[in-house]
Amino acid sequence: MKKTKLLLFAILSILVFNACNPGTSNMNKDAIDKKVEALLTQMTIEEKVGQMVQYNGFYDATGPAPSDGNAQKKYEHLKNGMVGSFLNIKGVEQVRALQKIAVEETRLGIPLIFGLDVIHGQKTLSPIPLGESASWDLKAIEKSARVAAVEASAMGVNWTFAPMVDIYRDARWGRVMEGAGEDPYLGAKIGVARVKGFQGDDLTANNTIAACAKHFAAYGFVEAGKEYNTVDVGTSTLFNIVFPPFKAVVEADVKTVMNAFNIVNGIPSTGNSFMQREVLKGMWGFKGFVISDWASGAEMVSHGFARDLKEAAMHAANAGSDMDMESYAYVEYLVDLVKEGKVNESVIDEAVGRILRVKYELGLFDDPYKYCDEAREKELVCHNDHQQAVLDMARKSIVLLKNDGKVLPLKKSQKKIAVIGDLADDKTSPLGSWRVSADDETAVSVIEGLKKYTSNFAYAKGVDLVTNPVSFVTELDINTTDKRGFKEAVKLAKKSEVVVMVLGEHGFHSGEGRSRTRIGLPGLQQELLEEVYKVNKNIVLVLMNGRPLALPWAAEHVPAIMETWHLGTQSGNAIADVLFGQYNPSGKLPMSFPRSVGQCPIYYNHFNTGRPGNSGDNVFWSHYTDEENTPLYPFGFGLSYSDFEYSDLVIDDADQKNIKVSVKVSNVSNVEGEEVVQLYIRDRVAAVVRPVKELKGFEKIVLKGKESRTVTFLLTEKELGFYNGEGTFMVEPGEFDVMVGTSSAEGLTGAFVLK
Repeated sequence: MKKTKLLLFAILSILVFNACNPGTSNMNKDAIDKKVEALLTQMTIEEKVGQMVQYNGFYDATGPAPSDGNAQKKYEHLKNGMVGSFLNIKGVEQVRALQKIAVEETRLGIPLIFGLDVIHGQKTLSPIPLGESASWDLKAIEKSARVAAVEASAMGVNWTFAPMVDIYRDARWGRVMEGAGEDPYLGAKIGVARVKGFQGDDLTANNTIAACAKHFAAYGFVEAGKEYNTVDVGTSTLFNIVFPPFKAVVEADVKTVMNAFNIVNGIPSTGNSFMQREVLKGMWGFKGFVISDWASGAEMVSHGFARDLKEAAMHAANAGSDMDMESYAYVEYLVDLVKEGKVNESVIDEAVGRILRVKYELGLFDDPYKYCDEAREKELVCHNDHQQAVLDMARKSIVLLKNDGKVLPLKKSQKKIAVIGDLADDKTSPLGSWRVSADDETAVSVIEGLKKYTSNFAYAKGVDLVTNPVSFVTELDINTTDKRGFKEAVKLAKKSEVVVMVLGEHGFHSGEGRSRTRIGLPGLQQELLEEVYKVNKNIVLVLMNGRPLALPWAAEHVPAIMETWHLGTQSGNAIADVLFGQYNPSGKLPMSFPRSVGQCPIYYNHFNTGRPGNSGDNVFWSHYTDEENTPLYPFGFGLSYSDFEYSDLVIDDADQKNIKVSVKVSNVSNVEGEEVVQLYIRDRVAAVVRPVKELKGFEKIVLKGKESRTVTFLLTEKELGFYNGEGTFMVEPGEFDVMVGTSSAEGLTGAFVLK
């Protein structure tokens, strides 16, 4: 009888707060605001705080209630309306069971929102985000996110903790695999594409999910590339490099933002009022809600910013962190803090209003079970259309770094191909890091991909990469001693015409917690490569990795090098398609590759310094004494099986508000190919020193053999301006250099004067 009354009350509550509602999809923001306000008036302070709490999944929701310890406490909170969200709940059955408790057994029946790290796919995986970014193909990236959203929503998820829009410059940092690289312009474009893919045109549709921009802010600037480390950057760097991708996705209506683990200007991000209240919610007018990263609220105690968890809750709430992920600070202390006057209830109302608004926008009040369709789950997860989409994305993500002597593409008639490397026959590592819902052994291996084209190859592992079972939370045990497979690999290479060596990082060499001080080929792979080279120099090096690697020996000696990242489910098919010329590589690097780890952080849009060159023929200038300043492979670099030439650069500055830059691009080969035409500028003299060059436009075009096309860019105030240290946008008159070309290091140059 009690359950029946609770159910009736819950249904009545939902009807009251959705009265006269023709459907959330048709509801304007004013109507949602009124419903949020009405609901807030019905809520107790405990229920409000409950909406600000997110718990990790803690029991089998389809089984009996938990009966011990922390799980029992969480369960009681759920039944009492003291939980607003769950993360890491997988599958419709589990989602429905928890949603049923929230909707049918709590006083107000407010639905839960279910979050998950859908980083580069759900079950069907695209390349890691850094790999996708190498495509410079915004439509393909948006489609990839759309596939991820369809599968995630079919499995009950309605909120992803993606995209990561951090800008970063240090390949030692493991999380470089999760973002779009070193450039804020490219990063902003890709971030917006991914938000559009996740959220679609109608957030109330059951195949869209709320996106989350992370990590706000400057997480990519951790010192020494070490995970969770200190960040110390100036406000000019914040406004010109760190903030632009976040601002862009806010303008694209991203629904949530996640704060970061690090400090900025001595203040932990979770308790940083300047970033969350002044910039994000103030300057930019962000209307969604902010969630902490995992237990980042509690970590303010470790930082030395809060003396205990209660004080951490006070700092976080007052600074604008709306939902607490797994630190238990809000659920334990926020009600008391309000009663003690240390947190104003208006702060709580604002946070809860933001959370409820997103739930309304998702349509969860109309239908709390809209993401709980078992038939849809069965039909859409790993759908063949999704496989084709991620295959297309994987092929576009491959970057051809070197192809001396036109070693590639291989011919289908090629005889005696040797395939060497542990990763060549691996069906798990190519899935990459951050694959929380994907199953092991589901990637197409390189060996499997090659079989589509030829049977004229033999395989030798050469060396084990790791020696221990690997999971998301384990440290990798790298093989540094066992060379027993060397002999077989060298013997095979010696009798082969061409050697395809598949080397690089395990999928869990990169990702969260995977910082490295040595970023060459891990373990014994470099030694294996050199041993094979002694007997057969005709090598195609296929790299699988989640970060830029320092590969000076390979760059000097190996004739052909392909950067394939961790390409996801269709990895082997995509690699084989490029190896045999079925697909012409078109990827460009979104991050510079260093010659040595000692160059890190290295990036193309650096400042000139006061001593940029050796004008006095002495040692006193900005350089290394044992290495060049330039990267091994620069930002924007990538070769093709086609040959492109640039000519006829024209700069028309007659209309100072819309300066036209045009260039003729010609495919001088007979092979159809794609080229990413890139435009860079330099503001020669400014109130705030500007980088030596900055990407301000790009276009990916397809040219048939011997075809030419004129590509035109517009430079407006948006591209020509910059922020000062106070966050004021400025456009100053003066001289600007322009470069248009195939990478950040190569192109035609010109100049104009902004009056």
